[in-house]
Amino acid sequence: MADTTVLIVGGGFAGVTCAQHLAKHNVDVILLDQNNYHQFQPMLYQVATAQVAAYDIARPLRGIFHRDKTVDLRRTAAASIDPTTRSVTTASGSVLSGEYLVMAAGAQANFFGTPGAAEHALPLYSVNDAERLRAHILDVLDATVDRPKLVDRGSLNFVIVGGGPTGVETAGALAEVLRDVVPDRYRSLAAPAKVHLVDLGDVLLAPFSDKAHTYAAKRLERDGVTLHLGVGVKEVLQDRVTLTDGTEIITRTVIWGGGEKPADVIATAGLPTGRGGRIDVQRDLTVAGHPRVYVLGDAANVPGADGVILAQLGSVAQQSGAWAARNILDSIAGKPGRAFRYKDKGIMAMIGRNAAVAEMGPHRHEVEGPVAFAAWLGVHAMLLSGIRSKIDAFIAWGWDYFSKNRATAVVDGPDAARIEWGDDDHGERPEFEPHPAGS
Repeated sequence: MADTTVLIVGGGFAGVTCAQHLAKHNVDVILLDQNNYHQFQPMLYQVATAQVAAYDIARPLRGIFHRDKTVDLRRTAAASIDPTTRSVTTASGSVLSGEYLVMAAGAQANFFGTPGAAEHALPLYSVNDAERLRAHILDVLDATVDRPKLVDRGSLNFVIVGGGPTGVETAGALAEVLRDVVPDRYRSLAAPAKVHLVDLGDVLLAPFSDKAHTYAAKRLERDGVTLHLGVGVKEVLQDRVTLTDGTEIITRTVIWGGGEKPADVIATAGLPTGRGGRIDVQRDLTVAGHPRVYVLGDAANVPGADGVILAQLGSVAQQSGAWAARNILDSIAGKPGRAFRYKDKGIMAMIGRNAAVAEMGPHRHEVEGPVAFAAWLGVHAMLLSGIRSKIDAFIAWGWDYFSKNRATAVVDGPDAARIEWGDDDHGERPEFEPHPAGS
């Protein structure tokens, strides 16, 4: 099939899976991504809290496709997409095109116009984000050991925005670090650190059952997390967060898990959008009026068999990538595309060590605690790309589980997230130097 080229934008679950299936049939593929690795996004919070290293959840794209001679990898960002011509203009100005176009560029943080959030909050949507957050947390702890008075300026207050899986999982992991690791590694910190979780909704993990809502809240509160439910974030400043009920939390660390939106290049492609600003696709994963344009993963509103839009899950992205590849192969052979059928593996969230909630399968069989913890590990390991990645991840998870060691709490560039605290006596606000994107 050398006369057909499929242009894939994005090296996430959907894009990589689609490319892998097409490569098996010797279809020419151009896969472009601004990073040279494929990341396992569900475990970013574990990198941020030093439970695993970045290399446990990020695999080089050239390593994934080193045996696939028909896959042409391009490390570059897509500046614009023209669905009519099925072409992409890259950040360097070059133009790439194909007989088929697959748009799977993923998502980015959605701050919903919250003043100061884009400037001062720390999102968690990429490996760079996770490493930046880890460096920031370690810098805060090291600074407080050296200058205990920083506690009065909120150095040990950590605010997490968002009560979905990202926020809940990050809150649970961070609470464990502060409870189990910090007293051992930072013995001079007499003042207790505090984790705050803020969400506009009245419950945590809204898509889950009432039982799961209660379990998650009790588990986090047992670990010392303070919940602020039914209240939103009014403003994020350099040294504090203001909530919509007037509450102020003095802090130097605001972690944003409050929502996501498609990458800018997707939003500006001129295709019809729906919920969440994502592109609406048909049952065969193509866009109406563009039979050779597929949109997948976090960039798309993918309808299920009942017409209801499927959740933004890694399993949905991975399965839709494989399905799009099959439909492209059918199209090349002159056959019609088939409606996407999702095999529902359920929804789940990790809350802490040996604690998780899971609703398994299409009938949502509920489990919690150690059983859900094991289910989370198993399902997410299957999403990892490559046998070695699966083995390495399980070893890292197991070591963390049994030893509570944080050997990965090492920062290669300690100045990457350095906070300039200013003069204690004058109460100057800090200046935060963000980690350069892509570095």
